[in-house]
Amino acid sequence: MRPPPLWLPSLLLCGLGAATSSPGPLLPSSSSQDSFPQLAAPVNPKLHLYNEEQVLTWEPSPANNDIEPVVYQVEYSYVDGTWHRLQEPNCTDITETKCDFTGGDSKGLPNSRSLTVFLRVRAKGGNRTSDWVTLDPFQHYENVTVGPPKNISVTPGKGSLVVHFSPPFDVQEATFQYLVHYWEKTGTQQVEGPFKSNSIVLGNLKPFRVYCLQTEAQLILKNKNIRPSGILSNVSCHETTAYATTGLQQAILIPVGIFALLLVLVGACFILFLRYQSRVKYWFQAPPNIPEQIKEYLKDPDQFILEALDKDSSPKDDSWDSVSIISSPEKERDDVLQIP
Repeated sequence: MRPPPLWLPSLLLCGLGAATSSPGPLLPSSSSQDSFPQLAAPVNPKLHLYNEEQVLTWEPSPANNDIEPVVYQVEYSYVDGTWHRLQEPNCTDITETKCDFTGGDSKGLPNSRSLTVFLRVRAKGGNRTSDWVTLDPFQHYENVTVGPPKNISVTPGKGSLVVHFSPPFDVQEATFQYLVHYWEKTGTQQVEGPFKSNSIVLGNLKPFRVYCLQTEAQLILKNKNIRPSGILSNVSCHETTAYATTGLQQAILIPVGIFALLLVLVGACFILFLRYQSRVKYWFQAPPNIPEQIKEYLKDPDQFILEALDKDSSPKDDSWDSVSIISSPEKERDDVLQIP
């Protein structure tokens, strides 16, 4: 039998030693121990620009099993690419999903009315953060939704309506122009403008008619571009008064008409009185009075008032309203026979 090669025991020994000294599963390196899984980023960020309002909103990051609360950070930048955190209001490490940076130069984004602005937002939980979610760049004046004019008041005039209002918001390096949409309550809509003034007169209207109107503001940028039409104000309806000439005519015609009506009524009453004079006298005749003696007799019939009246009466006191002569037919016939 041939002996094994001299190198075989050494090979087996090396293999056994390698088997007994196996290190097991690999441990994470120091660099992997310092890193943490990244948070999910906020979703669906939206920018609300209405008049002076500048509000950024977003939906929260998807829920996770972490115990640590999630907060959000908002930053802004201009074309230079340098990112800044908002100090007033504080939109760093906030729990709500909204950042309201309305306020112009004293609050919010400085000098943001006519500059291009970039915004971004991310989530943060403990030592972990999410990716930044960057919004499309915007300019306030270029992207704002213009609301209707404020403090609208309407004064009815003589065949006109005078409309007063104030701008929707204060502007810098821009101006407003205004339109008025009006219509008779049962008529077709018309548009007056544009006007630069805050007081508009709608003339040549029909007197004593109800007109409805809405006002609209348009923003004119410094490059003379006009922003799309803004939001119309609520509908308000008002009645016009008379023209000056119409008022004078009414001041004359109304008294004349009243006087003529009175004359007609008086004439009609006079004609009716002449036609029904006897009946009117009968209606307005005073009722006859009962003599005092009769009243006393009716109170006490046993008294001899009538006899006392006969004794006290004398021919001088008697008076008659009328006297009738009555003759009998026999006496008249005797008088006829005696005539020769």
